[in-house]
Amino acid sequence: MTTKQLKQKIAFTIFGAMSFIVVAILVIILGFIVVRGIGVISWEFLTAMPKDGMTKGGIFPAIVGTGCLVLGSMIFAFPIGVLSGIFIHEYLSENWLKKFLRMMTNNLAGVPSIVFGLFGMALFVNYLDFGDSILAGSLTLGLLALPVVIRLTEEALKSVPDDLRLGSFALGATKIQTIQKVVLPVAFPNILTGLILSIGRVSGETAPILFTVAAYFLPRLPESISDQVMALPYHLYVLATSGTNMEETRPMAYGTALVLVSIVLLINVTANLLRRRIRKKVNMK
Repeated sequence: MTTKQLKQKIAFTIFGAMSFIVVAILVIILGFIVVRGIGVISWEFLTAMPKDGMTKGGIFPAIVGTGCLVLGSMIFAFPIGVLSGIFIHEYLSENWLKKFLRMMTNNLAGVPSIVFGLFGMALFVNYLDFGDSILAGSLTLGLLALPVVIRLTEEALKSVPDDLRLGSFALGATKIQTIQKVVLPVAFPNILTGLILSIGRVSGETAPILFTVAAYFLPRLPESISDQVMALPYHLYVLATSGTNMEETRPMAYGTALVLVSIVLLINVTANLLRRRIRKKVNMK
């Protein structure tokens, strides 16, 4: 074995070991949550209203509230993020403005979520007078997800070969027709990755909804976007940090964590299957 082959083998061994460690940590975390929370899961737990200060009953309002917030944030963030990514990559030339927008988007993606929560409270709750509501919480979470969608949209557009664009232009198509009919269908499976990552991030955030929408104990379903809601992340936080009845609330906390992880996993699996199906259709064309 040559020195080059030995170095390559050592590098592959190290990379394999690191990958195994990451997977092992993930399995341990999921296994811990499943073992502690599976005993709480029941039809009543998933469909009933909370009772007795959340020490009994179920988490149905928190599940519905989380779904409303995720849906609302994606309705806001996904169209704006995709259009912004298209504008930055397809219309802006390589100049200082494009570099500035990329830098600001990257910086925005690194801002702590609690800062988004304070900004959302100042702008949406107080200044625009939306109050503590689904609308304010969804817009705040949408701002949190926006930079992720923009950057991944731009990366997806970069993966589309320029030959497809040039071929479309050669056939007489306009810029907007090329983007709509050629570029987006090819890039959409990768753009969908941005949606998946955004959903994964906003569904587990506590700080932004703490200041804009989350209710401590609200055993009813929302009737409009102006209502407060319970949400799984905040519900989990309250159960885990409650100073009273810790022995009663801790099992419910693990059950809530298991439901939250399961919802995120289900969304990711569904989106990945949809992405594969779309990619297969694009390749067949």
